[in-house]
Amino acid sequence: MSLFVWATKIPTLEQALVYKSNILVEASYRLSVTEQRIILACISQVRRDETITDEVMYSVSARDIAALSETDEKTAYRDLKEAALRLKRREVRIERESNSKKRRPQVLVCGWVQSILYVEEEGRICLRFNKDMLPYLSRLTEQFTKYQLKAVARMDSTYAIRMYELFSQWRDMQKREMEIEWLRTTLQMGDKYPVIKDFKKRVIEPALAQINEHSDLTASYT
Repeated sequence: MSLFVWATKIPTLEQALVYKSNILVEASYRLSVTEQRIILACISQVRRDETITDEVMYSVSARDIAALSETDEKTAYRDLKEAALRLKRREVRIERESNSKKRRPQVLVCGWVQSILYVEEEGRICLRFNKDMLPYLSRLTEQFTKYQLKAVARMDSTYAIRMYELFSQWRDMQKREMEIEWLRTTLQMGDKYPVIKDFKKRVIEPALAQINEHSDLTASYT
């Protein structure tokens, strides 16, 4: 017998906040824009005043996504269904410090979610986060990044969403230096755009344009 605890519905996703451990922000993974929206909408529902368990299911609908991203509800319904089929297989690589300073960092590879329920007649996804993910989503007292969900909701580039989170970590410093190879690994670029000119044209510049257009940050690079 399985026990499912449903998350309390938050007032509106428009007002929602996303909290992520900095380790998770800098983790290596690749999600589509719709998958990002699903994951972030569910993360925004995690209660920070309670101990989170992997029995809680978080819910997001095509109507929620359409309203948040200002897209067509019919398109959101189609994208949500396709994303539901892929999301269970998505993995994230998280580097953790080892207990000994002499050892190399440990690498945790796990899935984002352990189960997904797709309610087709409602155009709704319900998911449970993987148990290994929980420490990076709740009870965060230090070294975490917080931002409003609406800041990335209208972005249609997964690179823009990821880079916005990386910039938000250093919001107070107003500057961040990143190695190109580290950024490529974090975004899981693989062998795409190996020439720096193409990487800037196809990834960095379009991402910065969306960040400047849709979010509360203004970004440039050298």
